[in-house]
Amino acid sequence: MTTQQPDITGPVPDSNPINQTINSVPFLNRRKMLEITGMAGLAALTGVAPGPVRQPAVQERPRIACLISYWGATRSHADWIVTKLLDGYWWQGAHTPSRVEVVAVYIHQLQESGLGQKICKSKNIPIFKTVGEAVTLGGKELAVDGVVIVGEHGEYPTNLKGQWLLPRWWIYQQVVKVFEQSKRSVPVFNDKHLSYSWDEAKWMFDKSRELNFPLTGGSSIPVHYRKPEIEIDIDTPIKSSVVLGGAPDEGALFHCVDVLQAFVERRKGGETGVRSVQCIRGAETWKWTERNPWAARLLESVRTNFNLKPGHFQEIQTPNVCIVEYNDGTKAAVYNTKGVGWTYAGEIEGRKEPTIISMLDWPGPFSQYHASNSQPHWIVETMVTKKEPFPAERLLLSTGITAFNMESNWENGRFSAVGRRIETPFMNMTYSSTRGPQFNAGERPPNVPYMRGFSE
Repeated sequence: MTTQQPDITGPVPDSNPINQTINSVPFLNRRKMLEITGMAGLAALTGVAPGPVRQPAVQERPRIACLISYWGATRSHADWIVTKLLDGYWWQGAHTPSRVEVVAVYIHQLQESGLGQKICKSKNIPIFKTVGEAVTLGGKELAVDGVVIVGEHGEYPTNLKGQWLLPRWWIYQQVVKVFEQSKRSVPVFNDKHLSYSWDEAKWMFDKSRELNFPLTGGSSIPVHYRKPEIEIDIDTPIKSSVVLGGAPDEGALFHCVDVLQAFVERRKGGETGVRSVQCIRGAETWKWTERNPWAARLLESVRTNFNLKPGHFQEIQTPNVCIVEYNDGTKAAVYNTKGVGWTYAGEIEGRKEPTIISMLDWPGPFSQYHASNSQPHWIVETMVTKKEPFPAERLLLSTGITAFNMESNWENGRFSAVGRRIETPFMNMTYSSTRGPQFNAGERPPNVPYMRGFSE
């Protein structure tokens, strides 16, 4: 297990009863908002109000510390996520003010994070020198109501297996240290997978259970806009699944794996844990597909659903497939493909045709920070309710599947395009999903300028 800080400074409703059609319930549409609030409503709609949005006096907003690896250009996850916690986000067809207050920031690569420095200065948010100081507000005890870790992006090395050595565990363990010293804990959000390392990720999950704090995070894509706007019912008899999306590397693969897990955990009997993980790369990807008709059928169903020409998926230059076997015999595969956004296809017992649900395009213009609208909503919900929006076991399983996919092609220092099948008895956690639909719906955000008083 890593014990030191990295030495780096510098996405047509289905009539089938198995599926549930979800009607979007917007809070306010733009016309109604303008009728009620006039120009103030317009400012709230665009998310560029010059001052803070007035909050109801009935409840204090949770005070949040944001712990960040890098906050530079408008393309960094910190800018996509934290700015939504500051200025509100677009949820179910309307701009929604944030219900948390960011009171502290820590940036690991501070000197490279000019944008973060400017935003914090403009918002009068202190940037602390250490993680501990940020969560104690410079004192000796935990002094915030929630922690948001965005350990994504920055100048960090990648190892031989293609894993990006981001300091998520390094940040998290310092938060845990303060929790233990203060003898109390608060909700924690961790962007994307817990760690590139299974040992680190398991430790992180176990600490959340030991200290009894809500833990959430993962990909923004499971709560992204969907076509059709449906959710699969809990206890659906899913036999096999594929997810197709851009997955050329570890970070992109995790988005696809987390989409897979968000669907398959709703299968009959609930989650039973992962039996094995294997990665196959290059031309061997299609040889494996030919030998596994269930995967070939689901792949072909997506191709015809999108009216793509025969052989479309095989044209990708760097094909790979992540193969997942679950303890109850359910099978799944994640393909690196193109032209279908992120698409789930599931073979369901009793149905002639697969169920196909896609998450397509970005939710709005670049000025709206791409996918980051739904996820900040659920971050806020976690901090306000102090409850996990979905079982944290999903986050751990998605992390583990990704980690062992990257391990699969390597053994004793040698690479093989046909990766070894890694048995994972330690990923045998079981849980049942009880959540309802959590994806965004309705009108997508308008195109407004990126406005923080500066362009970048």
